[in-house]
Amino acid sequence: MHPTLPDEGYVRIHKILEVIPIGKSSWWAGVKAGKFPQPVKLGPKTTAWKVEDIRKLIENLSRNIEG
Repeated sequence: MHPTLPDEGYVRIHKILEVIPIGKSSWWAGVKAGKFPQPVKLGPKTTAWKVEDIRKLIENLSRNIEG
């Protein structure tokens, strides 16, 4: 079964890394460099990303791979 994202809302990093196969430190480096979307703080210890931002990222990555 392929990992999937919810239709709307927010996703945590573990779910993103199921769909985009890179390491956690590489993900954070991409966020810091502006290559990946900025997170949203949902609480003092809770960081997540908007699903629509992650879907756009996947679409852009797919376009770059396809040429």
